[in-house]
Amino acid sequence: MHGSLATNLGLLHAVRDGTRDGAEVALCVPYPYLAQARAVLDGSSVAWGAQDVSEHEQGAWTGEVSGAMLADFGCRYVLVGHSERRSFFGDTDAVVAAKFVAALKAGLTPVLCVGETLAEREAGTTGKVVTRQIDAVLADAGIDAFARSVLAYEPVWAIGTGRTASPAQAQEVHALIRTRFARDSADIAAGLRILYGGSVKANNAAELFGQPDIDGGLIGGASLVAADFLAICAAA
Repeated sequence: MHGSLATNLGLLHAVRDGTRDGAEVALCVPYPYLAQARAVLDGSSVAWGAQDVSEHEQGAWTGEVSGAMLADFGCRYVLVGHSERRSFFGDTDAVVAAKFVAALKAGLTPVLCVGETLAEREAGTTGKVVTRQIDAVLADAGIDAFARSVLAYEPVWAIGTGRTASPAQAQEVHALIRTRFARDSADIAAGLRILYGGSVKANNAAELFGQPDIDGGLIGGASLVAADFLAICAAA
């Protein structure tokens, strides 16, 4: 929950003007700033999206924002299941799956976020947790839905903490994720874009993105500084 109309303007223009061919770039902004993002980014190579979506298509759900509403603002992407939504707002695996399906129905590309807490990693249950989170969505949406989706692995213990999974640790989980999808479809698994999100910075992006199963990044704090974000984009 960062930004203002004034500070966003410079950041959006800098990213729009500084993005070069070679990597797909999207900015997922808070709901109130979708109109601003559209005004600045429309016609550029930079896509935009939202940070969450309601599982409900319409109705008496005060405060919720539907996929159709996001599509009205030209959104291409929307995050579903971000660790903070799961941890602080009670988004269960079932709710995340419903949001994923709602995003697809609205013509959006969902970015499904999965990942484990520090306690789960230390208990050796990373694979079990990540697989459970994925299986909940597969059960509702089916494997073919992931031809129109993106997946992001975000170890909760490495978000905003300054701690980063080593490239080898990140690659291990990314490979596990791709192997899980390969059980259902080798083609979907091969084509699935799997992003890493966990304190990605300009000085570690190239090594992380150089891993065979890491296709890009879900960038948090570093996206608030144009020079840092553009350096990460260049690494991608």
